[in-house]
Amino acid sequence: MLTRSRSLMVAAWTTLVTQIVIVGTGGAVRLTGSGLGCSEWPNCVPGSFVPVPEQGIHGVIEFGNRVWGGVVVVVALIMLVLAIRQHARRTVVTLAALILGLSILQALIGAVVVWMELRPDTVGIHFFISVILVALAAVLTWKVVAGARGPKVAPRWQTMLVHLTTVVLAVVIVVGVLTTGSGPHAGDGGAARNGLDPAVMQHVHAWPGYALLALVLGVVVAAAARGPRAHLRWSLALLGVILVQIVVGIVQSRTGLPILLVGIHMVLSVITTALGVAVVLSLRPSAEAAEPRDDSRALARSGA
Repeated sequence: MLTRSRSLMVAAWTTLVTQIVIVGTGGAVRLTGSGLGCSEWPNCVPGSFVPVPEQGIHGVIEFGNRVWGGVVVVVALIMLVLAIRQHARRTVVTLAALILGLSILQALIGAVVVWMELRPDTVGIHFFISVILVALAAVLTWKVVAGARGPKVAPRWQTMLVHLTTVVLAVVIVVGVLTTGSGPHAGDGGAARNGLDPAVMQHVHAWPGYALLALVLGVVVAAAARGPRAHLRWSLALLGVILVQIVVGIVQSRTGLPILLVGIHMVLSVITTALGVAVVLSLRPSAEAAEPRDDSRALARSGA
């Protein structure tokens, strides 16, 4: 098996983790009503880049999220530089460049969200891009750590079942964003809502959620019957997180949407996205085990 660069693997994992963490910090901004804790962008307030005492804890929370956004961009830049310098595969370099570009775009969209005073459509777009970034970072991490994918080993029906599951997962996330946009956690007391009935949206959000659970159970059964062992492990991990997510969703809806549970629900949604990516990619095992050890070109390409 090829020896891959430890620094490249660390950078890939750090990229994924930072993209997940910023969903948590962004959720903290929204759930504590700190969305306009910094009223300007890039300054926090007129004449000051950092929060002033008058902004209170809301300014600190919003500014902390902005700082973490800078960390995300720096990590993405380091990942791209390492991928280029270590002659990583073209797919890895492309993914790293795309993540960097979207991370910068995400920061600019954050400015628009503030300028438009937390309109729910702009906040929703902001979250969707985070989901996309987590998915891309998960693909990047897989390709760096596992290497090139081998030939297909799963039957067509199993592959279609897995892809259908990811489509339903995307629907669950979209409906979840609409549900949040109808509820009480607007990010600021004066921010608008999307006009949907939150009581109805909770049920609408639950329906595809239960369909997702049924599909994942099918994926696990199929993985246990055939396919790579790694596929079964990732499928079980996805099932476990979805079960936790359902429990959190039910409890939060019955306890008045406490901010801690809503925040956990948000972070679990992107962790579920990353696991969904792993389930798809694990259908095809790594091809590197079949490559000769003395393949110097492959070693150079891997960044060793």
